[in-house]
Amino acid sequence: MTPGTLSARILDPANRADPYPLYAELRRTPVLREDDGTYLVSTYHEARSLANDPRLSQDLRHRPPGSDRPARPEEETGLPPSFIFTDPPEHDRLRAAVNRPFGPPHSPGFIDSLRGELAAVVRGLLDDFEGKDRIDIVEDFAYPLPVTAICRVLGVPREDEPRFHGWADAVASHIDPAQAGIGQEEILSARRELSSYLAELIETRRRHPGPGLLSALAPQTEPGGSLTPGDLVATAVLLLVAGHETTVNLITNTTLTLLRHPDVLERFRTRPALTVPLVEEMLRYEPPVQFVPFNVALADIELAGTTIPEGSLVWIMVAAANRDPRRFADPDRFDPDRADNEHLGFYTGLHYCFGAPLARVEAQLALPELFRRVQGLRLLEDPPPYRANAVLRGPRHLPVSATGLTA
Repeated sequence: MTPGTLSARILDPANRADPYPLYAELRRTPVLREDDGTYLVSTYHEARSLANDPRLSQDLRHRPPGSDRPARPEEETGLPPSFIFTDPPEHDRLRAAVNRPFGPPHSPGFIDSLRGELAAVVRGLLDDFEGKDRIDIVEDFAYPLPVTAICRVLGVPREDEPRFHGWADAVASHIDPAQAGIGQEEILSARRELSSYLAELIETRRRHPGPGLLSALAPQTEPGGSLTPGDLVATAVLLLVAGHETTVNLITNTTLTLLRHPDVLERFRTRPALTVPLVEEMLRYEPPVQFVPFNVALADIELAGTTIPEGSLVWIMVAAANRDPRRFADPDRFDPDRADNEHLGFYTGLHYCFGAPLARVEAQLALPELFRRVQGLRLLEDPPPYRANAVLRGPRHLPVSATGLTA
């Protein structure tokens, strides 16, 4: 990106703590062409329309020459693309196969069956706060819960987390346009090692099935099945990484926002029924995925008086669209009582977030207990230090002080 362009400023880590003034500037031109030919779509109705347009592709194989992110790490491991980087009918085949053991209509009770176990994890994490007057919400709470959850969902041993933590961080970084051309070999190596680890685990689960999606899906890679072995490994990489990265941000950003809004926090503590609308408002106000940068126009697309030419890269600016005043009244106000909150926090269309039901359950279980049990929570740094990733935006650490812990 050319220095000084809006996209470059959005990617600049100096603006990570508060990119929303940039998004407001961006919305003045709903479909903005940058100097390198990339188009940024930032207003709600245009973003929603384009995300549901079959002429827009997330298949990396359609990207224009020279656009090496995030393609190389996906392609050079010898694996097929994961389903978020495919279009129908390939996308539909892969996603339908993975969804059978995960949710409706074939497994409608799967997510709800995890509630008791996840609630116990939340209690255990909070029990560990006993005697502490300083806590890092990320390291001590918001990260361990989603990692435990996705390990349980997939059937990945929780004790292997130290092995895959670094690999997952590197793989997640490859979707950030700011990292283009940086650390390619390290990312590629991490993806290969994570893929090898998961391939071995899938083979173990094939021979010795247990709980989790990997055991349920392994038979689908046999002759006549709906998946190839490569399909399942690529899907496992996607779910392991995406299954915790976004939820960490959701829990952390909500904690930060509530501590900045003590009036809302006081209501939240005394009104458990506020939990669901509060999480939904958070997904609008501070979405864990800020924008989707790997779209390609398969044909000329007319949008808001602008032609996006065939072959162009397109960023759909979810966080900007979620604060579009043409769609949401007083959009910069955090309001859990907001009506008609049809946000794009989990995206929309055929690439709607696969793990959204799980992320919602985790946040709905974690946040009320955190603020019920931990007394005297207070921010120690505001703004806190943020992660470098502009797409998966969230604090790297969120240090807080506390005065006590209730049962």
